[in-house]
Amino acid sequence: MNGKPILCLDFDGVCHSYVSGWTGADQIKDPPVEGLFEFLEEADKHFAIHIFSSRSHQEGGIEAMKAWFYEWFSRQFGRESIPPFELHFPTVKPPAKVTIDDRGILFMGIWPSVDGLRRFEPWNKKEI
Repeated sequence: MNGKPILCLDFDGVCHSYVSGWTGADQIKDPPVEGLFEFLEEADKHFAIHIFSSRSHQEGGIEAMKAWFYEWFSRQFGRESIPPFELHFPTVKPPAKVTIDDRGILFMGIWPSVDGLRRFEPWNKKEI
């Protein structure tokens, strides 16, 4: 990791578009969120990138995520392409400098309303 701070990315809804919803820890059907690979290439210059998911501790989850990244990177950049970034797949949430998650709320020292939490929708489920 070369002493770089950790950037933790949630997998479903951040990397993987998660249009089909949950179909199992080892089942990943949907394409990446647009711009993912370009973001990873730039972020890798400054961070150790950790991909973490509720899949991470389930049988077949990490293997499925790794295969998904390889498949979609190859589809976008060609079979001979080697990703220009390194990804880590921890089985527990890492001590990240920053985390990107589609189902999180930034805590700024003031508790959110419970009603607001009940109405929360991730970016890909909100009506525009």
